[in-house]
Amino acid sequence: MEKERALLSTEIVNKGIECSGPNAGSPTFSVRVRRKLPDFVTSVNLKYVKLGYHHLINHGIYLVTIPLVVLVLSAEVGLGDETYIPKSVIMSSENASTMKEGRAEASMVMFGALDELFEKTRVRPKDVGILVVNCSLFNPTPSLSAMIINHYKMRGNILSFNLGGMGCSAGIIAVDLARDMLQANPNNYAVVVSTEMVGYNWYPGNDRSMLIPNCFFRMGCSALLLSNRRRDFHRAKYRLEHIVRTHKGADDSSFRAIYQEEDEKRQKGLKISKDIMEIGGDAIKTNITTLGPLVLPLSEQLLFFATLLWTHLFGGRATTSAEKGSSPHPRPSLSPATTKKPYIPDYKLAFEHFCVHAASKHVLDELQKNLGLSSGHVEASRMTLHRFGNTSSSSIWYELSYLEAKEKVKRGDRVWMLSFGSGFKCNSLVWRSLKRIRKPLRNNPWLDCID
Repeated sequence: MEKERALLSTEIVNKGIECSGPNAGSPTFSVRVRRKLPDFVTSVNLKYVKLGYHHLINHGIYLVTIPLVVLVLSAEVGLGDETYIPKSVIMSSENASTMKEGRAEASMVMFGALDELFEKTRVRPKDVGILVVNCSLFNPTPSLSAMIINHYKMRGNILSFNLGGMGCSAGIIAVDLARDMLQANPNNYAVVVSTEMVGYNWYPGNDRSMLIPNCFFRMGCSALLLSNRRRDFHRAKYRLEHIVRTHKGADDSSFRAIYQEEDEKRQKGLKISKDIMEIGGDAIKTNITTLGPLVLPLSEQLLFFATLLWTHLFGGRATTSAEKGSSPHPRPSLSPATTKKPYIPDYKLAFEHFCVHAASKHVLDELQKNLGLSSGHVEASRMTLHRFGNTSSSSIWYELSYLEAKEKVKRGDRVWMLSFGSGFKCNSLVWRSLKRIRKPLRNNPWLDCID
């Protein structure tokens, strides 16, 4: 009580002469009681002052080092210094995720790709009967497909589709949908646009697990024309052979492997699971096992199924070196021994060219090793990752453009496109070249960096 009184001070205030009422003509006074200013030296705990400065210094160091960490990670995943990010991210990363900036980015990349497509193919926008657009993270209203229809004043009975939230493998899904629509609508053109809006989902926060996508996702867009008109057979470059799709979304860990959510400050971004390599490897294994019987020669299929039969009958155990030396006719042993590795078919016998989704350098290294590919087979993927970064669903088309710019595609060559992404999904697409592809003189993204 005494302590509380010591903090109080009294003040008598002269309010002057009362002008009315029963006390008119007499002076009036009031007493104010207020708290004294505290003695900061004795009342403030210096421990909390030190904690405040410690937090301020750590936060400042973190903000300074984040750009350096992003640069180092970008180099480690295989990106060069000529990739593209939206202007809005450079100006202000916190304002990059607005609808206005998202529409501006979408207009720039989509209309640029479509202008080149219509110029190269000499097809009028009004002749297109089917339009499929895929963009995972930016889905405004009206849709991106509606933006294209409005910009090019396409016809009113066009069949348009807008695929959202389907990740980096959505480009092949869009081609699959366009193929189905062409089968139901003969004598028609279908345009497939694959892109991703980097700025709209740029993460401006400090959660390190959500900063990783900022290190490798970059701007990009592709547009391709599919036709089932007989008159287009002689000018077509490729024929669609096979599409194989695999979806692991029933498994909870696969479903959350790449997950969009908010951090503690309600800033949205992508969170990538630490088990992404194992989850992706399982999806790829399932997909290529399904694709194998469709494309592999009979000899490879027999070897593969013979290995499966051996594993089923003998538990995958191989004969040890000691058993081989002790018996002239060594037999498989069920005792602990060296585990027999599963036979991996030689997919180089089925395809001449490989366009593997350019996710990161580590992913490409693992796929090259496990599939037994040479450096030349993954050259297009590595060059795309270095020059353009991970452009999501459009990366496989940048890789095909690289092969064309290098004049590597000959008549009859088979091209395998392999993409994978959130869901978790893995999809394969097989093309057969109908002619030798000459180096284009214009409208190719690689002309400025390939001699």
